[in-house]
Amino acid sequence: MPASAATPATTTIMVFGDSLSAGYGLSQDAGWVSLLKKRLQTQSPVHLINNSISGETAVGGRNRIEEALKIHRPDIVIIELGGNDGLRGASIESIRDNLEAIIEACQRNKATVLLAGMQLPPNYGIAYTQKFQDIYPQLAKRHRLKLVPFLLDGFGDKREFFQSDGIHPNADAQQRIVENVWKVLRTMLKSQQEVAHGGT
Repeated sequence: MPASAATPATTTIMVFGDSLSAGYGLSQDAGWVSLLKKRLQTQSPVHLINNSISGETAVGGRNRIEEALKIHRPDIVIIELGGNDGLRGASIESIRDNLEAIIEACQRNKATVLLAGMQLPPNYGIAYTQKFQDIYPQLAKRHRLKLVPFLLDGFGDKREFFQSDGIHPNADAQQRIVENVWKVLRTMLKSQQEVAHGGT
């Protein structure tokens, strides 16, 4: 069959996150996931699912990942979790273990994982914030994952890009998040589509 006659395979992406991905405090179409969805409409067939819940934790995600994978059968999962656990002072070990369980569930279900790294405000103490920040590259290395080193890179320390609570990015920050994710995701999509087309 000629390549032009073949039906392009649809790549399903599931964003599995907390309020940063659920668009807390923003209009429905203003969050970074919605903006990414608009960008993907210009790409080869891609189906984007936002399975993010405001207030979600890594342990909460661990409890619901299997069902989400069963329902949506994603090819790529963007995991954006752990921030709420860190803000609540959860142990580094528990955060790491729960994120790792989510990653392993995705891999068992043949999904490629993009892990979004997070950082905590400095008032949580140097030792804790550094150990928390290190969770993400450590897991990415151990499980050979693609990594966005810091989801809020480039503006995480700029007050004007946050809502009044100082935690949730405002509408002006959302496109910046898209760019941080897109730098990594675009290479994943290219690889995914090459595999779908038999390496051509």
